[in-house]
Amino acid sequence: MQTQINNLQWLIGGEAGFGIKVTGQMFSRMCVRGGLFTFDYTEYPSLIRGGHNSYQVDVRDHPMFSSVRPIDLLVALNQDSIVQHADRLSPCAGIVFDPDAKDTNVSVFDGKDIQLCSVPLTKLAREAGGTILMRNVVALGASVGLLQYDLDLLLSVLHTAFDRKGQKTVNENIHAAKAGYAYARDHLEPFPWKLERKHEAKKHIALQGNAAIALGAIQAGCKFFAGYPMTPATSILTLLARHAEKTGMVVRHAEDEISVINEAIGASYAGVRSMIATSGGGFALMTEGVGLAGMTEVPLVIVVAQRPGPSTGLPTWTSQADLQFVLHAGQDELPRIVLAPGDARECFYATVQAFNLADKYQTPVFILTDKFLGESQATIEPFTTDHLTRDRGALNYVPQQGENGLYDRYRITADGISPRTIPGMPGGVHTANSDEHDAIGSVDESAENRIAMMEKRMKKLETARSDIPVPTLYGSAVADLTLVCWGSTKGPAIDAMEQLAQQGTTVNVLHFVYLHPLPIVKVTGVLRHCRNTLLLENNYSGQFARHLMTDVGFQPEHTLLRYDGRPFFADEIAQKALSVLE
Repeated sequence: MQTQINNLQWLIGGEAGFGIKVTGQMFSRMCVRGGLFTFDYTEYPSLIRGGHNSYQVDVRDHPMFSSVRPIDLLVALNQDSIVQHADRLSPCAGIVFDPDAKDTNVSVFDGKDIQLCSVPLTKLAREAGGTILMRNVVALGASVGLLQYDLDLLLSVLHTAFDRKGQKTVNENIHAAKAGYAYARDHLEPFPWKLERKHEAKKHIALQGNAAIALGAIQAGCKFFAGYPMTPATSILTLLARHAEKTGMVVRHAEDEISVINEAIGASYAGVRSMIATSGGGFALMTEGVGLAGMTEVPLVIVVAQRPGPSTGLPTWTSQADLQFVLHAGQDELPRIVLAPGDARECFYATVQAFNLADKYQTPVFILTDKFLGESQATIEPFTTDHLTRDRGALNYVPQQGENGLYDRYRITADGISPRTIPGMPGGVHTANSDEHDAIGSVDESAENRIAMMEKRMKKLETARSDIPVPTLYGSAVADLTLVCWGSTKGPAIDAMEQLAQQGTTVNVLHFVYLHPLPIVKVTGVLRHCRNTLLLENNYSGQFARHLMTDVGFQPEHTLLRYDGRPFFADEIAQKALSVLE
């Protein structure tokens, strides 16, 4: 087999609680420090300890947007890793395993073109002064040796990872990595995959979608965040809490999701930018609060990190099945804006924009993400922020009294957006009322007032359509097939497009970040130019296809739906595209 340079799929698997995720992150960080690009994807069961964990790192010398199915080098720390991933090994792939492990049997590969890389992981870890827990570091060193990569990059990552635990721990891990590296170079056959350091590479960052959302909130000036831990949204809470003192943000771990949304509404009413994050089950408890925010016209950014349901469902897996839920949550009808970024970069900028939209339209703004986007990690260029602004909309710190001497907080306007102030401002006295109310917030149940106020609130959606950009088209302006997608399916779709291009098949990708309200005329114009469409969704019923049909009267010719809790792989999208074109 011809040597593959900087084109690798590496995966480590083992029992939960044995550092699988940390080890994978160190492998990825080592590659990024060498100027390479990575995309990381992790799978784990909903158990505190036990069960099978895996961490996959795809490495290239150019940007990529998703994981691929074949594995070139598998580090198997137990038998489950062999059983669960054996059918994914690419031709001539390698498997690093410990021959001394009692539960490891590689006989399944007998007669197959697989390179068995026997490394005494536990023995080398103990000889280095460590315990069985350090066999993953030995495996990292062995991987570097097999791939002929720069060992110094791994050692620098180990310094970063273990400095806080003291020099003794650092030294033990360095010895373990060097032992694995030396064993691979001295005892294992040459491997047909190789990693090469790019010495003049630009600086990049490796970032998860959840971390990008947290950074976007900080950039936007968010000063209040509330959350209740719920996978896969929890890391937004923990990251913001870790940096709360530095950023001046109040971060609250509330007693439940009902408190989460009500605390955030109160903070926003007081004038500070506020955000909450949850998943479907937690959001179910928040829906009455969504109605309160809509009726009192309080800005609020709500992150809903999707996972499969119903009920508890698959707590640690991915889904795009809460779109219709978010579009209709809350009593009666209220204006809302829904965004669904497709990668870590879009997570950052969409979060900044979500705060501006919430303030401008004084209404809830949703950021729909999911486990795949939130917890996968990609190599991207650092963010540029010079062009970003903070638009507080009609918020007025020097309010003007109405004719009746009171503040017309809910004044009927042509665009549906009323003047807004915060408590304590002279001349700003009004009632924030969850009942139907008149311009100053007093209860008014007359039919005439109800019609006027309902139309005023819903008018915001029509006004907002002018603020909503059209979906982004990637690839050729004209193609035989257009892959239509939203949110996290963007990455696999773009990678599938590039795979097909290498085979001489021209497809393009139409990706939606802004899902509601849709700019109907613009979207209709874009879709009209698509010759043939294949819509991709991680749900059972084609929820976005239904949304497009309802709002713009468009129905895709073909759909590819996945609802097993796993994200799309680019190769399965490419295969479906070819079958459609045939």
